[in-house]
Amino acid sequence: MSRSTLVVLLSIFALFLLWGCTSPKNDSGARDMALESSEIKKAGEPRILSDTFKQYWFAGTAEITSYELMQERYGELRKGTAVTVFVSEDFLPDTQVKAERSSKETIPVLKLNRTKKFLTGIYPYSVMTSAFSPVAKKDHAIKLSTSVQEWCGQAYMQLNNRAKFDFVSHSYFEGEADQEVSIDKTWLEDELWNLIRINPEDLPTGNITIIPSLEYHRMRHKKIAVQNAVANLKQGDSITTYHLRYPELERDLVIYFNSSFPFEIEKWEETNSAWGNNERLTTTATRMKRIKNAYWSRNSNADAALRDSLGLNP
Repeated sequence: MSRSTLVVLLSIFALFLLWGCTSPKNDSGARDMALESSEIKKAGEPRILSDTFKQYWFAGTAEITSYELMQERYGELRKGTAVTVFVSEDFLPDTQVKAERSSKETIPVLKLNRTKKFLTGIYPYSVMTSAFSPVAKKDHAIKLSTSVQEWCGQAYMQLNNRAKFDFVSHSYFEGEADQEVSIDKTWLEDELWNLIRINPEDLPTGNITIIPSLEYHRMRHKKIAVQNAVANLKQGDSITTYHLRYPELERDLVIYFNSSFPFEIEKWEETNSAWGNNERLTTTATRMKRIKNAYWSRNSNADAALRDSLGLNP
């Protein structure tokens, strides 16, 4: 191999490393600059972040939790697994994408990737929801997305927080194919998970208006819309519960989380209206394992053994 060819190959390899599923290095100076940036100050009421919060969420690792899943689908319960991945990232608020590095144009967000995998008879389902929430100001999630893959086809939905909530949806179903709509801002069910981790005292309670989860809209074939709900927060010595009830949808979501920081989510339950003539069934996800890990750097074949620590290998 010639020297010039080797240089080209090394350059291409370096670009792949840069573009991969990586997280910026833990640069506390750049992160502090982003926390004080004018972008944050002009965007909304600032949130005071404790040193304990910064040490946990800005340490350069993600919190990964696996759950034993019992998923209701087509009037039956299906065994599966769920995973939540919480991690801080530097985010570009205008283009609303992850930034490669901290700067005065970026803001820190808490990102949640929540996945579900289960079987419906012969064919599998894979569901993933992402939520990006600002941590240094009190505002709605900047961006949400949900994708669903199964043997019939795939669907994708995205909500962007701009002048209004801009929503787009793409589906293989005729009646749901391609949709775009703008919605007045209100609470988002998918942002509440991040809010629990940031500061559960900021969770909405009482009679509220809210947009249900994007997963719910897709799985129940509903057009996105604002709904009425009743929210209750009940704090216990060790476990706090947040109960969201949609009377008109016959939908209940209950999230169980630790009462002290970092407010880890231990379990959740979802109960929707009955499917056909079947009785109402409750989807449950119960914690199995939890680790802190810079997973984006654990991408070799040898690292597959780390899945054992999450109980995810067969």
